[in-house]
Amino acid sequence: MKLRFSIIFLVINLLVSSIAFAADITGAGATFPYPIYAKWADAYNKQTGVKLNYQSIGSGGGIKQIKARTVDFGASDKPLTPEELQQSDLTQFPTVLGGVVPVLNLEGVKPGQLKLTGDVLANIFLGKIKKWNDPQIASLNADVILPEKNITVVHRADGSGTTFLFTDYLSKVSQEWKDKVGADASVSWPIGTGGKGNEGVANFVRQIKNSIGYVEAAYVKQNKMNFAQLQNADGLYVSPTEDSFRAAAANAQWDETTGFYEILTNKPGQASWPITGATFVLMPRSPANPEQALNVLKFFKWAYINGNEMALALDYIPLPHGIVQLVEDSWRTNIKNKDDQVIYSIATK
Repeated sequence: MKLRFSIIFLVINLLVSSIAFAADITGAGATFPYPIYAKWADAYNKQTGVKLNYQSIGSGGGIKQIKARTVDFGASDKPLTPEELQQSDLTQFPTVLGGVVPVLNLEGVKPGQLKLTGDVLANIFLGKIKKWNDPQIASLNADVILPEKNITVVHRADGSGTTFLFTDYLSKVSQEWKDKVGADASVSWPIGTGGKGNEGVANFVRQIKNSIGYVEAAYVKQNKMNFAQLQNADGLYVSPTEDSFRAAAANAQWDETTGFYEILTNKPGQASWPITGATFVLMPRSPANPEQALNVLKFFKWAYINGNEMALALDYIPLPHGIVQLVEDSWRTNIKNKDDQVIYSIATK
């Protein structure tokens, strides 16, 4: 009798474990949203028991994995064009907004004290400005004592949406950068040391004196990093804050018919942070496992409703309510099972 009950108990445990495992969500891609996805995942798991296993491998890796259908969703800070989405039978939608921030390790300079223009920032990453006391930097910072030290440039070593946003901005403010390097998730860097992920760049900048790099705003806050103000399209110097990200995002023209394709760098507005961007989730339009696709949509629906305060605490900007409604409409339009039934509508009946 005891043996029979032990076997039954074991079978029940195995069934429960298999059900829980099947419900787990897998995702991979951008390091930009990793801090908030991790925060949401922990809260969602405590509330529902469903886990999110997210690999923070960079936008390039996320795009490759979702195209290969090895994860339930990919994540990228570089949105795919409508043509790219169609070619790969994918759909995409934004989750949160944030900013890319120049970060530095410069003794005696307080966070936000150093001012840079886009052109000067481009010249630093082109290797044309080699020392911190270069006249191009000094002329913008008369009240800052700048050391006669060589600048160490730190950039991403992996393909990333953070790099895309950064280089897209530099291409808009520097013709030389546009001609010589261009804008992409992965570029041929003129100079510098490569770090893997936002985490890698942040760690290198923290460790290397007189260095400069770029990371997503959440990493600035989490690592208590020094950062530079940037001159925006209206000619004003601004800091990377919730208000400056919102000001830039206010210029977005979201459209679900284009896959929410929108680049938010160098937008007008006196308060706009010039390197602002959204981060995106990529999913198959016809998922092989509709139940898993539904689990992904349920997770992000939960995040849109319950995750705003968590996002703000990490310096991300939640999507406006109207955009969330457009996103849900896109789920009903774009993600269907093999019988051409709308997966999200089935779930919400």
